[in-house]
Amino acid sequence: MEQTNLDGKTVLITGGLGSFGQKFAEILLKEHNPKTIRIYDNRELACVELERKSKDDRLRFFIGDVRDIKRLNRAMNGVDIVIHAAALKHVPVCEYNPIEAIKTNIDGAINVIDAAIDAEVKKVINISTDKAVQPANLYGATKMVAEKLFIQANSYSVGKTAFSCSRYGNVTASSGSIIPLFKEQKNKGEVTITDERMTRFWITLDEGVKFVINCIENMKGGEIFVPKIPSMKIADLADAVAPECVKKIIGIRPGEKLHEVLLTEEECRHAKEFENYYVVQPEFAFWDGNNCKDGKALPVDFYYSSDRNPSWLDKNKIQEL
Repeated sequence: MEQTNLDGKTVLITGGLGSFGQKFAEILLKEHNPKTIRIYDNRELACVELERKSKDDRLRFFIGDVRDIKRLNRAMNGVDIVIHAAALKHVPVCEYNPIEAIKTNIDGAINVIDAAIDAEVKKVINISTDKAVQPANLYGATKMVAEKLFIQANSYSVGKTAFSCSRYGNVTASSGSIIPLFKEQKNKGEVTITDERMTRFWITLDEGVKFVINCIENMKGGEIFVPKIPSMKIADLADAVAPECVKKIIGIRPGEKLHEVLLTEEECRHAKEFENYYVVQPEFAFWDGNNCKDGKALPVDFYYSSDRNPSWLDKNKIQEL
């Protein structure tokens, strides 16, 4: 096993019992050699189920909420790396419960930052989303604020704790995503689509985890990492999952976009392109421009959206997934 800077480290994952958190722990244990992984989550039953299923004594389970700063302070004692994945993530839930979304996604982010600085954690990476870019709903707005909080946190940590963000699109078949919904609807002979023109970025859970691990290994503090990932049409996805079903158009939901964006034109002015990803550089005094000297500057009019993506998944590729 190749030595990496995750080996021998104590890692804490907030929201560690979600789809991403569990897959992250699984891959980290399989392909790296961490000292311990602390799963931090507020779901007792899911914690018990994973603990029973797990055979690795490097896993530790902390019941706690990111709203609870005292519990975070205790959980981060002796931690080297934090992956912040805890959030309220469903657009309609956040629209209907806006104060709760703010308490978890914004106040919780502040708590993670404060606890990490106090514990002198070496690296913290925030898991973000394309919905944080030009947000059209409260969920996206809270994640946009969280991104800004994590980037600016580098000014508070005085070089002791590095904070960065990993931003990508929809995760294929994760809990609560559209593929499980289409599979459920398939049994009834009808799938619902909000708009046939709709496109989305897509990334598999394994790819998302490995991208975040790569970000942790390369981050200096202050970057927003964006992977180069394919797009797909939601209508093609429906055809691939349930080809024999009737497609019912129900209209775009409140706060929903036709297309998602991973990089805006404004961000591209201070972003760099690498082989498999982009890096949005912070516009603050703490950032050393030499950190991304090997990257290429982006064209002036570059705009990375799901409908203008050069990489697409057709129906055959979607079925393979």
